[in-house]
Amino acid sequence: MDLEHAQRVGIAAAYAGAGVLRDRFGNISQIEKKGAFNLLTEADTESEKKIITIIREAFPDHAILAEESGATEGHAEYRWLIDPLDGTTNFAHQLPIFAISIALAKDAEIVLGLVLNPMDGELFSAIAGRGAELNGSPIQVSSTEPVCESLLVTGFPYNFDEVEEPLMRRFTVCQSASQGVRRLGSAALDLCYVACGRFDGFWEQNLSPWDMAAGAVIATEAGAVITNFSNMSFTVNQKEILATNGKIHREMLSLLALA
Repeated sequence: MDLEHAQRVGIAAAYAGAGVLRDRFGNISQIEKKGAFNLLTEADTESEKKIITIIREAFPDHAILAEESGATEGHAEYRWLIDPLDGTTNFAHQLPIFAISIALAKDAEIVLGLVLNPMDGELFSAIAGRGAELNGSPIQVSSTEPVCESLLVTGFPYNFDEVEEPLMRRFTVCQSASQGVRRLGSAALDLCYVACGRFDGFWEQNLSPWDMAAGAVIATEAGAVITNFSNMSFTVNQKEILATNGKIHREMLSLLALA
């Protein structure tokens, strides 16, 4: 398969979805709840429809896994993983920190990732084995070490009340050990910001495949090391992710283990 062609299709789909999100930003008529804290707006569903339409036109036989519409069967070899609005809570509160995340998997391997912030125009992209880019320019992770010199980022899952104690222990331990911990509200952007060196490490739990797939391949191609909290190889079906610049990875594993 021509991955460069797939990337062009994915980029076109991302920009189509971005147009919806920009039009809807500050102009939402209804906000639904998929859970106590998990929001859904018409922007999520409209963006997803635009994205899927463009991908379907180019690859009608590919499978799709999208956050709002779920799984659509197709050729078992190729599957697109789509989050049409990663950071819905930010979006609903008119905080311009959110993204569209699109990835393509060949069998079990993520081979293409795209993350677009519609508000600032930053497009992160990667094809497996070919490096990562931000708006067409190569990016790489930071060289910062140790953790005491590092800036970290994390996120809280929607079922926060069920995992509050270990989650807050990890947060407290990492906050005390580092230059600081930020919480932006978009796992896709968190991973991309590790990829381009803005953050030195990111951890989170209870994410879904569409939250991580694109950002993970972008970060990996930029030189990041990604595992779960137990230092096992990362897959998008796991519920834990630790992504670092590599230089602080062992120390971060030790810190997370303290919780």
